[in-house]
Amino acid sequence: MYKGKTVSLVLATYREKKTIRRVIESFQKTQFVDEIIVVNNNAQKGTDQEVNKTGVKIVYEDRQGYGYAFQKGLNTARGDLIVACEPDGSFLAKDLERLLVYSNDFEVVLGSRTSLISSLSGAGMGVFRKFANVIEAKTIEVLFNTNALTDVGCTYKLFSRKALNILKRKWGFEKSPLFNTQLTLLTVSNKLSFVEVPVTYLQRVGESAIVGNYLQTVKWAIFIQTYILVFWTRYISKKLHT
Repeated sequence: MYKGKTVSLVLATYREKKTIRRVIESFQKTQFVDEIIVVNNNAQKGTDQEVNKTGVKIVYEDRQGYGYAFQKGLNTARGDLIVACEPDGSFLAKDLERLLVYSNDFEVVLGSRTSLISSLSGAGMGVFRKFANVIEAKTIEVLFNTNALTDVGCTYKLFSRKALNILKRKWGFEKSPLFNTQLTLLTVSNKLSFVEVPVTYLQRVGESAIVGNYLQTVKWAIFIQTYILVFWTRYISKKLHT
């Protein structure tokens, strides 16, 4: 609990059997989290056994996809403040307090992996991926005339219950990690108060299926930039016709 508000944490798992127990226990040690929901998205055999050792709740999403999994978890969470994170070891539980502090004044708190110098070291992402994220984020910032953005793909986010209820009515059933960008776009287009805060981003355990190599990273960056522009075009068109 944080300042009288209950805190839910949503973790979606597919290939995180080796890290998920450690990640859950690290969040439990913060003593801020009242509810942890693990979404099993056709996860590796043995993942449930690791989760069960921690005593947290498991729900199941049979439709394969990052977006589907987090939609399931966010819809299941019951806290006043809802946090999304990944259990692959790339994020740290100790950074949760940063998000909570800013939740006093903002409806949405977005983690930024690109704000810390360590991002340039290659620990969590290479230079190209870092600056692709910054360019995409700045595109949103300019197009929507909003406050500073430096990352569009960070899972580590916090939503107030009010903000999440608004977003749930708006989001499309995006199955891929593009759901992260969709949440940011919906936050700014619905004029929710938000702020970005830097979070530590480490090398994940295992290889990413989306940005596992340079070519995948380039393709993904182009895809995200195109998605942002299409979203903005539709947003402007809708405003002009209302």
